[in-house]
Amino acid sequence: MKIYVDADACPVKEVVCNEAYTRSIPVIMVVSMAHNIYPAEGMDVIRVDSSFQAVDMAIVNAAVSGDIVVTSDFGLASIVLGKGARAISPSGRVFSERNIDTLLEKRHSAARQRRGGGRVKGPKARKKVNDDFFRNNLIRLIEEGVLRNVQP
Repeated sequence: MKIYVDADACPVKEVVCNEAYTRSIPVIMVVSMAHNIYPAEGMDVIRVDSSFQAVDMAIVNAAVSGDIVVTSDFGLASIVLGKGARAISPSGRVFSERNIDTLLEKRHSAARQRRGGGRVKGPKARKKVNDDFFRNNLIRLIEEGVLRNVQP
């Protein structure tokens, strides 16, 4: 198991690294060249160019079944779910086959509304409770992944 992080604007990089480090799970931060993130113990950095979707494509190409992907991008989450990886948003929402279609439809509707000149609400200000919720769901995904690998 590895944890891939869509790290360009991820507010939970430290939480991911702390939880993964205590469990000896490798973390791979994938960032565009425009961001300064440096490797640390238990964490590697993959740098890609700043072209549209370059970070997402690097994660899609690297993630395999059993990995965890941290992303707020519903499209990326959908693709990695199809590969057997698990996905979680920085807010702690666990993406699944049951909720991804609805989320993609909401994203499409919001984009259509914006194109028509409408406005949609952005995310709420981040609080400590958001980090706690994320941490708890990340730990749950890690534990589920460990159990899958142990069972015959």
